[in-house]
Amino acid sequence: MTDLVGRAGLALCTALLVSTTAALAQTYPAKPIRIIVPYAPGGSTDVVFRILAPRLTEILGQQIVIDNRPGAASTIGLEIVAKSPPDGYTVGVSNIAYGANPAIYKKMPFDSEKDLLPVTLVSIVTLGATVHPSVPARSIKALIALAKSNPGTLTYGSAGNGSANHLATERFAHMAGIKLLHIPYKGGGPAVISIVQGETSILLATIPSSIQHFKTGKLIPLAVSSAKRNSALPDLPTISEAGVPGYEAIEWQGLMVPAGTPQAVIRTLYQATTKASQIPEVREKVAGLGADFVNTTPEEFDQFLKRELSVWSKVVREVGIKID
Repeated sequence: MTDLVGRAGLALCTALLVSTTAALAQTYPAKPIRIIVPYAPGGSTDVVFRILAPRLTEILGQQIVIDNRPGAASTIGLEIVAKSPPDGYTVGVSNIAYGANPAIYKKMPFDSEKDLLPVTLVSIVTLGATVHPSVPARSIKALIALAKSNPGTLTYGSAGNGSANHLATERFAHMAGIKLLHIPYKGGGPAVISIVQGETSILLATIPSSIQHFKTGKLIPLAVSSAKRNSALPDLPTISEAGVPGYEAIEWQGLMVPAGTPQAVIRTLYQATTKASQIPEVREKVAGLGADFVNTTPEEFDQFLKRELSVWSKVVREVGIKID
């Protein structure tokens, strides 16, 4: 008799869970959606999603609110997402730091592989090896020679420890056999401001956050970090072409939700993001900034994340990147 009651109770709970999930999927979204960008305003991650937000608002019929929560190489913002209700109303943006953080930090505030679910890889962003006009180098080879003649004195900025700029520059320095002095900031925007003002000498800047400064001459781009030349800056060589064979590092941005979020809600977010990124005006704005839309399925993004975790754990060990 007790068994029967237990099985009946389990069946009832299962039925309630299924019906609740179905109801949520049918009514979603019923209120504004918060997208947590784990970096300060002005960086590439922020710029791309601020372009997407108005169109996502139109498509989903609810306001999309961008909430910047910078700090600790995106872990502060993504911890908020990981610990939010799994209802699709708190969405987080992951990037290159997601793949490196478990290898960099001794203790993570959440489990990268268990506490968050992938929605879609939205975009890929190329970095530009950039110098302040006062730096007497106008090529990658000249920059390497300058760094070798002044070891550990040339400064480079980043969006923070474990950020794309940090990881990409350390990999560049390691492969080029040079030593640079790292100055972390609280986001890509402040890092760009620092080099524009001459506080730092070098920045592997995401193109969306720096391309306007290239046009005005406030910053000097030397090369791009991708394996192929970038369509927004076609005359710039790749770092690999310019003197560091085999070098490649790209920034990327994807959407993630708390574990337990219904698959129907994840599909709704994936489809809306894909639809928004196919709008010609949106594509043109993002391409003009040096970024490219990808829009993978949740399953494809999951495989991409697994590769990133594997690749960057190896790079972190080889380069010796550490954060206490």
